[in-house]
Amino acid sequence: MTDEARPARTAVVIPAAGRGVRLGPGAPKALRALNGTPMLIHAVRAMAASRAVSLVIVVAPADGATEVKNLLDAHALPERTDYVVVPGGDTRQESVHLGLKALPDDITTVLVHDAARPLVPVDTVDTVIEAVRDGAVAVVPALPVADTVKEVEPAERPGDAEQVVATPVRARLRAVQTPQGFDRETLVNAHLTVALTGDGATDDAGMVEKLGAPVVVVPGHEEAFKVTRPLDLVLAEAVLARRRANDGF
Repeated sequence: MTDEARPARTAVVIPAAGRGVRLGPGAPKALRALNGTPMLIHAVRAMAASRAVSLVIVVAPADGATEVKNLLDAHALPERTDYVVVPGGDTRQESVHLGLKALPDDITTVLVHDAARPLVPVDTVDTVIEAVRDGAVAVVPALPVADTVKEVEPAERPGDAEQVVATPVRARLRAVQTPQGFDRETLVNAHLTVALTGDGATDDAGMVEKLGAPVVVVPGHEEAFKVTRPLDLVLAEAVLARRRANDGF
């Protein structure tokens, strides 16, 4: 079968091996409860809500893959979507790389999604997938930046004053979210090319940028925020409460 005749199939890699220290001690961030359900389950359901997604690969803590598999088995997920759990690595980049190695051969589009963004709407997921299928090799959802941003010279000690060195033009800035979408070959090549150690990149689109490949932006959504600090949990609970009220359950 030629590439043109091969059906487009989409998989999502969710790196969920981090500890989430900024949320305080306790379970890994992805397993923290949100409205009584682990954030990871909300994130998996958000991805599986897209009919274009046929597989979700969850990259679990190296010593917790069985626990995460049991967790997924215990919660209702759409039957049309398969899921796989693989052990992760020491860094996010290494964990995504391990997730990519688990992809079936027929996957053509890959999304990478933060488990800590449990409330991303399905319309955002579909928009990213459609942009990749329309020919973009790397796609990120993003929002305009509301605050003025300053570039500073980092202080040598925490709490010390920092010198401002530049003020970027706010109209040119975007706050990037996930899921980020990729042509499979492009993303795999980026993970094989950009070093796992050293500067690397803070997200997968940044790795593709280092290859010189174009990355495009599509509209993100305010509810796709990252749950990082305790206050974010309060906001996420409020969003879920509003959704329950609007949906009538």
